[in-house]
Amino acid sequence: MKISKKIEEVLNKQVNAELWSAYMYLSMSAWAENKGFKGFANWMRVQFHEETSHALKILDFILTRSGEVKLEPIAAVKTSWDSLLSMMEETYEHECKVTSLINQCYEVALAEKDYATATMLQWFIEEQIEEEANALEIIDVLKITGEKSGGVFYLDKKLGHRTFSDDTKKE
Repeated sequence: MKISKKIEEVLNKQVNAELWSAYMYLSMSAWAENKGFKGFANWMRVQFHEETSHALKILDFILTRSGEVKLEPIAAVKTSWDSLLSMMEETYEHECKVTSLINQCYEVALAEKDYATATMLQWFIEEQIEEEANALEIIDVLKITGEKSGGVFYLDKKLGHRTFSDDTKKE
């Protein structure tokens, strides 16, 4: 069954939002790398890959449902931050915004009685819980240890071990 125009529109906007998120995380990765925080840079690069895979999951869903994919330009992103803490706080705020965008998509799916789309979006709703929690955990550690202590270097090393796993394939 072909998706409605409303669903197609909201999902295409979400594809753009996911790609913008990827772009933002790539910018954060470059900034952290420039500042000598290779672990934070790695964490952000993994975020870049995750957001790209999220965009592709939605894009593929649109195509599976005989919808039309409409890729829009990706707006410019910020390229520098005052500190690791400010970067991570922006990350958390952004993930909260993405949560609200996913929720809006879900509301449209329910209003359109498109339960297949609602079911697909459930994966994203659960993913956003994890995304927000991960950012908050890093913020908490940065607030406790400060950015000029051994704690930040331990955290940087820990974040350097994160790897990308395309969990969008899990249902």
